[in-house]
Amino acid sequence: MPQIIEFPERYYVGIRKTITLTTFGVVADRLGEIFAWLAERGAAPDGGPFFRFLVIDMEGDLLVEAGVPVAAPMAGEGDIFAGVIPAGRYVTETHVGHPDRLIATFDALRAWADEQGLAFDMTTEADGEHWGSRLEIYKTHPEEQPDMNKWEIELQFRLA
Repeated sequence: MPQIIEFPERYYVGIRKTITLTTFGVVADRLGEIFAWLAERGAAPDGGPFFRFLVIDMEGDLLVEAGVPVAAPMAGEGDIFAGVIPAGRYVTETHVGHPDRLIATFDALRAWADEQGLAFDMTTEADGEHWGSRLEIYKTHPEEQPDMNKWEIELQFRLA
């Protein structure tokens, strides 16, 4: 069952790329690089890695960030940048299963929000949906649970 949770600002470092659904690895495969970059600087992650969707056109391009939360602001370097997940009220839901099956959880979450009369921090433009904050947070470490069908992924969509 979805919940509404108030979150404070959260700091992270990440990489932003324009991709398509078939080229998602271009951004996803760089998470290891971000973890290594943090380790080189003696900084520990402050939670699981995530994908932040800024612009979504399911038939075209997506503007996506791969990020790792950190406890305090950091300076970026190269194409690794420092960012802030905005504070606010978020609808959250946990998906258990393969990431390829997230679409059903997305659809259910959006239907639930519609039933509750809730609006997301999202506008529709010519190039797709522009989100203020739409996150997929990966709670399961792949080395601890290699079976992707058992992964936990928390969805967090900020409300308008």
